[in-house]
Order: sequence, then C-alpha cells, then structure tokens
Amino acid sequence: MSIWIADAARTLTEDIPAPPDQVRDFYVNLDNIKVVHPLVVSVQTISRSQTHDGYQQTYRVRDRIPVGPLSIRITYWARVEVAGHGDVITEAHQFPRVQLNGTVTFQPIESGTRLTERLRIAAPRLLAAMTQREAVNAHIAMLAGIRSHFQSPP
Repeated sequence: MSIWIADAARTLTEDIPAPPDQVRDFYVNLDNIKVVHPLVVSVQTISRSQTHDGYQQTYRVRDRIPVGPLSIRITYWARVEVAGHGDVITEAHQFPRVQLNGTVTFQPIESGTRLTERLRIAAPRLLAAMTQREAVNAHIAMLAGIRSHFQSPP
C-alpha cells in the first residue's frame, strides 16, 4: 500500500446450522446477501462469466452507510469468484479507494457449517478507522443473519 492508504486484516467466523453446500450457495448469491447485510440497499448483476471451474459474477451494490444521525448512500461494484467447490473469493471497490477483499471458507462441522471470512480492508487513512469498523460490524451482522436464515423454519 502507500502512506495514504491504511490496510487491515480481520477474520470473522459464524457456525451455521446447515450443510456447507447450502450455506455456500446462499452466500454467493448477492440477492440473498442484501437481505442479511445491514448496509446493502440494492444489488444489480452487471456481468457473469464462466471460468475454467466455476464462474465470476460482478454486481453493482448500493449501501446506506450511517454517519452519526445521517446516512450516506454509496454505490460500488462487488465481485465473487466461485469455483466448483472450495473457497469463494470476494472483492469490492468503492470511492474513494476503499477495497474489501475476502476469502470465504465453508468448513463442515457437526452442527452444520463453519463459515469463515478472511477480510483485507484498505481505505484512505482519514477514513480507515470508520471504514474498518463499519465493514467488520456489517459483516458480523451479515454472518449472524445467515445463521438466523438457516435457523428459521422453512
């Protein structure tokens, strides 16, 4: 990075009461994520392309970021790289030079799935603390929302 950009790594984990394939399928569909992510207002698919063992899908995402008593609407693009099985790679870019990159794993456990997000958050130093805090809090809430989704009766 540069002296102007701060970089942080965070690992978030949630145990989900469902099989890994179901949790992974739910997670990679950003239309589902907008239901459980507290900042996301809307999601629109921009493109989808096949890769040698899966696909890559790019979305336009609109968030509502709280700043004190106000909220700021931000539009950015997000991409998921989904192989036939295994880890999912995520990437989001928004103005001004904010990036959130992740590797998401879906480990089978006795009670279902351990979903782990390994996140790298980069932002201009002046915005870094707020960006990191909001991103981490939003992803903690999102993972809890995914758990609640699978706990709910069908």
